[in-house]
Amino acid sequence: MNWSPILLSIQVTFFATIGILIVGLALALILARVNFRGKVVVQVLTNLPLVLPPSVVGYYLLILLGRAGPFARWFDWNLLFTWQAAVVAAIVVALPLMVQSSKAALESIDPTLENAARTLGASELEIIWRVTLPLARRGILAGLVLGSARALGEFGATLMVAGNIPGRTQTAPLAIYDAVQSGRFVEANVLVAMLTLLSFLSLLVVNRVYPRAEARRDV
Repeated sequence: MNWSPILLSIQVTFFATIGILIVGLALALILARVNFRGKVVVQVLTNLPLVLPPSVVGYYLLILLGRAGPFARWFDWNLLFTWQAAVVAAIVVALPLMVQSSKAALESIDPTLENAARTLGASELEIIWRVTLPLARRGILAGLVLGSARALGEFGATLMVAGNIPGRTQTAPLAIYDAVQSGRFVEANVLVAMLTLLSFLSLLVVNRVYPRAEARRDV
């Protein structure tokens, strides 16, 4: 049994989770707290990976990350067919889950609590750090867990930009596909069972977090 796909999936998911947290939380704060022209367009673009086929998302990333793309031209970065490309693909497809959950949690906060902090002389950054984020932490955590689970199971976009190179870019979902195609069903069964268990535990965490958040919101 080759464990490198599982280890690579964990590595990709770890770094993708960091990116999902930073980018997703920033987007959620902007969309929940700032009114600007084109806000609807930003919301639609953020959610687009949820409805687009993974191959289409992967094609867009292929253009962006390729040699003719902006990253290669401006920063001399060619991420195609590397595990870092798999991280980017995982972040893009999982970002909508983080943004939507966090945005809903942020919008549910009673504005009088933030206004009270302002009257006490707190800066906007202090309000976000000490009031807003702690009150929205359950929704943020739920979105992060869902996003991480989605990143762990990413297949289509990863295949487009990272390929299926054993030992280099072959994550667990890609290894399952490869094992089934090659008739290695024992290996496929083990990988499927592990991913199913990890996904089940992720959803269990989310279902334990959300009811508490809803109960607190109704009080």
